[in-house]
Amino acid sequence: MSNRLKKQNSKAIIWLRNCLFTLLAIATFGLVYVFQIEPQWFEVVSVEVNIANLAPAFDGFKIVQISDFHTDTSMNSRKLNKIVELVNQQQPDLIAMTGDYVTTKLNNKTSFLLSNALKQLSPREATVAVLGNHDYWANPNRTLGLLASSNAIALSNSLHVMERGDAKLVVAGVDDYWEQKSDLDKVLKQLKTLDNVPAILLAHEPDFADISAASHRFALQLSGHSHGGQVKLPFGKPPVLPPFAHKYPLGRYQVEQMVQYTNRGVGMVLPAVRFNCRPEITVLSLSPAR
Repeated sequence: MSNRLKKQNSKAIIWLRNCLFTLLAIATFGLVYVFQIEPQWFEVVSVEVNIANLAPAFDGFKIVQISDFHTDTSMNSRKLNKIVELVNQQQPDLIAMTGDYVTTKLNNKTSFLLSNALKQLSPREATVAVLGNHDYWANPNRTLGLLASSNAIALSNSLHVMERGDAKLVVAGVDDYWEQKSDLDKVLKQLKTLDNVPAILLAHEPDFADISAASHRFALQLSGHSHGGQVKLPFGKPPVLPPFAHKYPLGRYQVEQMVQYTNRGVGMVLPAVRFNCRPEITVLSLSPAR
């Protein structure tokens, strides 16, 4: 073999080796990113919402929404403390939690971990919450107990009225739609005595918006459930979405006269990865419709 051919072969081997090392480095970084970096890279998203008939006393009212902790599969005390810190930094009037606090297990360790963190939340008015499908699959009664011990008000087909002087604002919640526990008629019946008071609805599954919007009673629905797909390609909808999260999988939508907002969640289900879909804390600022 000529020296020239030997040199060419040697260059080809070096080039191939460099390519393999580069591909390995990219693959390694990619795995670290989707498993370790993005799942802990919380995004605080600000949303302005105009509310018809909102009293001036509630102009600028701030709701911070957090959802889908999935504590037993994707949380530790450090991450939970970071979430609480970020939420409190927003100086919320109301904190709204839209379900799936666990995935499959609500044992003593998970309960202590989550309750200890949620107790540190400091809204001006209240922390309100609804259950999700995973909470039912784990243990709904124990989840309700956890929320109560964490100073959160569980809105299980019920409502909570906030007052500032003579002005009122209502936040309502339906129980989990997937598990056929939602009872919107029950909520609407409670709202009859508050006809002119704006109402906000918490519903774990975002596609419930088609039902709630048809009632023409809610200005805003807050949901979670989808995690934004956890993995989102640059174009189109996320490739994997759970039932009841296909029409309104992430972000803001207008459904008839109602604004629907789907939070991407702070936790994950397995595989516990995120790509182009950072965990989200939503800050919704209310103002009267002009």
